[in-house]
Amino acid sequence: MSSILTNNSAMVALQTLKSINTNLEKTQAEIATGKSIGSSKDSSAIWAISKVMEADVKGFTAISESLSLGESTVAVARKASETVTSLLTEIKGKVVAAQQDNVDRSKIQTEITALSDQINSVVDAAQFNGLNLLDGSVTGTNANSQIGVNVLASLNRDSNGSVSSTQIGVDAQNLSRTGGTTLGAAAVAVGVDTGTAGVIDQFNGAGTTDEIELDTFQFLDASGGATNGTALRSTTAGLDSTLTTGLMVGDQVNLTVGNVTGQYVIQEGDTDASIASGLKNGLNSEGLNSDDFTLDISTDGVLKISNNTNSDVAYSVSATRGSGGLSGLSSLSVLTSNDASNALTNIESMIQTAVDASASFGSAQARIEIQADFVSDLSDALKSGIGSLVDADMEEASARLQALQVQQQLGIQALSIANQAPQSVLSLFR
Repeated sequence: MSSILTNNSAMVALQTLKSINTNLEKTQAEIATGKSIGSSKDSSAIWAISKVMEADVKGFTAISESLSLGESTVAVARKASETVTSLLTEIKGKVVAAQQDNVDRSKIQTEITALSDQINSVVDAAQFNGLNLLDGSVTGTNANSQIGVNVLASLNRDSNGSVSSTQIGVDAQNLSRTGGTTLGAAAVAVGVDTGTAGVIDQFNGAGTTDEIELDTFQFLDASGGATNGTALRSTTAGLDSTLTTGLMVGDQVNLTVGNVTGQYVIQEGDTDASIASGLKNGLNSEGLNSDDFTLDISTDGVLKISNNTNSDVAYSVSATRGSGGLSGLSSLSVLTSNDASNALTNIESMIQTAVDASASFGSAQARIEIQADFVSDLSDALKSGIGSLVDADMEEASARLQALQVQQQLGIQALSIANQAPQSVLSLFR
């Protein structure tokens, strides 16, 4: 049946042409943008994945900049510490020359003083963007739980979509000549010592004079006093860092038993128990004989040291704030034979301090460089992955465009033919 009201052929041709035009528009958009998925309506799942990955790429770009800044900062500190090591080696040569009696020690002393001043200049100038890792100005705790700074190293995304950051801790190395401040007995001291003062008496089996208990710890508070229960940063509002009756972050506690010294650097949030544990670990790591001495920590943070030997053993405990690793340079003297002899021991210790600092910075810089290379490669891999998800296949798009253009022409022709069909009905009325 023919109808002038309903032209089925034209409707089919029109719908076909609309479909062809839609596909043609999509293909032309792919060619123009270079993307097969340009918006969420193209494929919501793939688009969402690509956007998350693009956000990660942006994050890794910022991480690369952070690593570059960190690497430069550490490189300056490493070069400065190596220069200090070289200058200390020169000073050692002067000290060795002063061991002889037939030399002009006053002239040697003048040269040592000049080299010491040069070391001070190097340490003071070893800053990058205002951060100096050598002069003792850093007081914060880093990812290694040491005094230092953190360098943003990576972003970690788990299967649930949660994102966390990873930090590379760079330990500060205090190579200043600052002598530091000795804290008072109110800050840290032995609480129980029933035997000879400063001595852990030989073992007597009674558990009295042959043991000491380290239980006196005070922490600076935010009200200008020393009544806090945990260690605070020096930057805490209200904290008085000049007060020597309490501990704060960065203070160093030294506990010497016999000829073994354990050290512990106060960290943020430390309590009596954590300091006692740190000192115990410090003594053990320095080789305190576990057969000769028993170290116990009670639940309330008291460190008890028992002497199991048949000899009295001297001990001492102290705490310092801001002591520089090269503080001995200020008093280094070769003006007398005894001074020269002592100076040789002291300069050797300072050289080792500078060498350790250089090694620490070198290790940190190498780690940062490795991480920077990894982040760069990872960013490239992510970009490649995003491209494989959303980029258009231009060869395929080109072939599809030509086919659709032909289909469009045929569709227009088919619609034109279908529209002419009602004209044939007129012949029936002639």
